[in-house]
Amino acid sequence: MFDSKHVRVFDEVVRTGSFAAAARNLGYTQPAISQQMKALERSVGSSLFVRVGRGLKLTDAGEVLARHAADILGAISTAQQQMTAIVRLKSGRIRIRAFPSASATLIPSAVASIKNQYPGIRIELSEGEPPDSVEALRRGDCDITLAFTYNTATEQPASDDVFAVPLLDDPLIVLLPVGHPLARRRSVELAQLAEEQWIAGCVRCRSHFVQACAAAGFDPDIGFTTDDNLAVQSLVAAGVGISVMPSMVQSFIRHPKVVSRLVAPAASRTVAAYTLAGNQNVPVTQLMLEALREAAEEMRRGA
Repeated sequence: MFDSKHVRVFDEVVRTGSFAAAARNLGYTQPAISQQMKALERSVGSSLFVRVGRGLKLTDAGEVLARHAADILGAISTAQQQMTAIVRLKSGRIRIRAFPSASATLIPSAVASIKNQYPGIRIELSEGEPPDSVEALRRGDCDITLAFTYNTATEQPASDDVFAVPLLDDPLIVLLPVGHPLARRRSVELAQLAEEQWIAGCVRCRSHFVQACAAAGFDPDIGFTTDDNLAVQSLVAAGVGISVMPSMVQSFIRHPKVVSRLVAPAASRTVAAYTLAGNQNVPVTQLMLEALREAAEEMRRGA
C-alpha cells in the first residue's frame, strides 16, 4: 500500500518531466521530492524512473502507475469532497424507524426543521413498533428508532450498545363518548369503568392495559381490537365501547363526539429516540436527535 501524497508527487514529476520542476510547482525542495519517490518505490517494490541523459524515463512499473495515478487522485479527491459535504451537513442520509403516533406527531416537525436548513440531507422513514424497532436498529436497518416503554424494568431497551435520548412522557387517557356519565370529570379511575366493554390497541399497549385493569381489581371485557386510531375513536363515538390510549395518539386527530380524560391514578409511557452507541456523534444523527428533542418540547408546550 502506498501513500497518496507520494502518488500526487509522482504524478507531478511525470507531468513536468523532472524532480526539479515538480519541486518548484509543489513548493518542495528537490531532495524532498527525491526522498518521496524513493519511499514510493520501496512501497511499490520496483524502480519507477530511470535516468536518460538529463531526463527521466518511466520503467514498466512506472508506466502502469502513471496510467492509474490520475484515477487514484481523482477518487481520493471525490471521497474527500463527499466526506466534507457529509460533515458539513450538505449531504448525507438518515434512516428513521418510528411507531405510528410518533410518525404523525414528532417526525413531521423534526424532518421539516432539518429540510429547511439542510435540503441536501436525505431522510428516510419506516414504521415499526417496539421492541422490534429497537432490534432493527441493532441489525443496522435504521440509524435512529423512536420507541416507547411503560415504566417497568423489563421493558427498558437501553444497554451498552444503545444510546437513548428521552423525549417526553406521554400520559394515558381514556376515551369516552360525549354522553357518557363520567365524561364531565377531569380524570377517571379505571375501577369506575370495570363494567364497560373495551376497545384495545396494539399487542404491547393491550398487555399494559390489561395489567393496569388487574391492578384496579377487574378483568376488562375487550370486545374490539384494532391499531387504527380513527377506528377506535369511531367505535367510541358510536357508543359500542371505550378505550385507553396514550394522549399522543389523539393529538393529531380528534373525533368530535369523543372526549378524553386522564386516567387515575396517573399513568404514562416514556417516548425516546435510540441510536447505536457512538453513532450519536455522527453529524447527521446528532442533528436529527436535536430536531426530535425540539419537536418533543413543542409538543409539551402545546399540551
